[in-house]
Parts: sequence; structure tokens; C-alpha cells
Amino acid sequence: MTDQTPGRRTPDSRPQQRKQMLLRLDPAVHDALARWASDELRSANAQIEFLLRRALKEAGRLPGTAAPIARRGRPPKRPPSPEEQGPPEEPETP
Repeated sequence: MTDQTPGRRTPDSRPQQRKQMLLRLDPAVHDALARWASDELRSANAQIEFLLRRALKEAGRLPGTAAPIARRGRPPKRPPSPEEQGPPEEPETP
């Protein structure tokens, strides 16, 4: 058996995972940030990322390779594929 079996992802083909970091905040700053995030219907984490991205963009330091921020809410419905639709219906004749 080989090291590379069919269907197995290589390290280069894995989707890029988001980086995790620990952030220590003053409790008053965290409370203010959480209220602001709530007002804009975001999580505190999403609000921090939004503000960091905006600051980087304004400073001209946002890398062009940075993936866009994920949209909020439920993903849009996709139209059914032709396989999911089935055969076309025949019109009724009287």
C-alpha cells in the first residue's frame, strides 16, 4: 500500500484554517466591545476581526492575499443542480 491513497488530501490541498490567538483585555474594554458587537449583530470575535481589518486597510497594511471576511447570517440558497431537478415535466393536454 502506498503513502498516498486516492481521495486523501495532501498538506498543500487542505483548506487554510483560521489562526487562533489569546487576547487579554481590560474587563471594561471587553464589555464595551461586546456591547458594540451586539449592536451590530456580531460576535465579539467577529467585531475584533472587523475592526482589525479596517485598521489594517486604513493603514495600507491589509495583505491582498487576505481572504474576505465571512458574510453574516444564513448562506444564500443555491439553485438546484440539473441532477437534483430530475426530468422536465411534460405539459398536460386535455
